[in-house]
Amino acid sequence: MGVFTYESEFTSTIPPARLFKAFVLDADNLIPKIAPQAIKSAEIIEGNGGPGTIKKITFGEGSQFNYVKHQVEGIDKDNFTYRYCLIEGDALSDKIEKISYETKLVASADGGSIIKNTSKYHTVGDVEIKEEHVKEGKEKASGLFKLIEGYLHANPDAYN
Repeated sequence: MGVFTYESEFTSTIPPARLFKAFVLDADNLIPKIAPQAIKSAEIIEGNGGPGTIKKITFGEGSQFNYVKHQVEGIDKDNFTYRYCLIEGDALSDKIEKISYETKLVASADGGSIIKNTSKYHTVGDVEIKEEHVKEGKEKASGLFKLIEGYLHANPDAYN
């Protein structure tokens, strides 16, 4: 098994505490509401939302995938860090065992946030992950993030 790590970083004008509430803590409710074409539903299959929880994410009609299951590995509300693994679904192929994600929000000098993402692709055998496939997924995630950011700007009283 190989492990391929990809890191990305981007910025937001939204402060970390507010962004974490929307982007992590209430994402299962917010994203299907503002982007039903991307995420149709999110439901907890097992657990209470903390570490060990398994969530099923059903994609919208615009997606090439049907569903995935995430397992929450860690959530730190004080340090705005969220870790989870993609453990099942058609986004995983016979070449990828699982994908681990870590998102950390840190305050930027202008009062906004710096979003740091690390993705680790655990492959079967010596399979190599092409960077263009990772970039494609990151672009979709970035688009979803921008929708959340737009929602927060349009609704200044939400998630305070």
